Amino acid sequence: MTSPIETEGADSSVALDKSTATKPEAADGQAVTGRSPGQLMWARFKRDRTGVISAIVVLAFFVISALAPVISWLYGKDPYTLYPSQEGYENILDDFSMPVGTFGGVSGDFWFGVEPNLGRDVFTMLLYGIRTSLYMALVVTTLMVVTGVVIGMVSGYFGGKVDYWLSRITDFFLAFPQQLFFIAFMPVVVAMFVSPKDETPTYLRATAIILVMWFLGWMGLARLVRSSVLSLREREFVEAAKVSGASRWRIVRKEILPNIVTPILVQGTYMLPSSILTIAFLSYVGVGFVEPTPDWGRMFAIGADVYEQNPSFMFFPGVAMVTFILAFNLLGDSVRDAFDPKTGR
Repeated sequence: MTSPIETEGADSSVALDKSTATKPEAADGQAVTGRSPGQLMWARFKRDRTGVISAIVVLAFFVISALAPVISWLYGKDPYTLYPSQEGYENILDDFSMPVGTFGGVSGDFWFGVEPNLGRDVFTMLLYGIRTSLYMALVVTTLMVVTGVVIGMVSGYFGGKVDYWLSRITDFFLAFPQQLFFIAFMPVVVAMFVSPKDETPTYLRATAIILVMWFLGWMGLARLVRSSVLSLREREFVEAAKVSGASRWRIVRKEILPNIVTPILVQGTYMLPSSILTIAFLSYVGVGFVEPTPDWGRMFAIGADVYEQNPSFMFFPGVAMVTFILAFNLLGDSVRDAFDPKTGR
């Protein structure tokens, strides 16, 4: 019988201690080093061309929204000025208050044309509308994610009566018809702070939108986190942490939370564009932002009123919104595939 050592060949040797052990080498002679899960995820993500392009588009939207005041200053216009009343722009609207010129008045002075009826600059309206929607959606999504993660983890880890009552509360909030509740409850929230005779400040409308969306938006993530925690809390590494005397906070923070980061992150990438659509919907139906605050939903509401006379006004905000929502959804798919290659397209 051939011995294992003879089979390995004359040049092979067995390392008897750490001082004689050598690192494995790749084909080019370089030492092979292990990579962390984050590095593996980043390497998989970089190979996904769709994900990289989507990330660049999403990042560009955030950069543009952050630099909206700077771009507006360089451009020389703002989204609030009624330009037909300004010297040199008296003839940008015709007798029917429609933009003069091709495609909604697109020209060297007004890159995306002018708004029907009032004659404001569409380009800066879109810049500030993107800024309003993204900032609002970012705050709402952060609040919903934090609330859903906390309630889901507490419910799933403690179980028993805690899980029962938190699950019933979640089911109760899920029973609300969200779209109808948004429309009905927004005026109520605003009226709690401002008299109907007074004009509602923009910051108060923004606060009311955030509160209503937060109030009705955390439940889906909470149920997702709860189910993930229920499957993890009986695993061997959690039991080992309990036996070693680790506190509940340490077990949740060190053992459970790192293992549910993937579904939380992926769900968050779907919640943000959904929040943008909801904010736009509220402004479109008249219970969100109102004049003169630039907002995507308000631009669509104006475009819907003048669509037959001037369909071009809907073009630029429509293209911008579709591009952002599509890019963010594709980015969410790519992030999911990078974290878990088994779900790859």
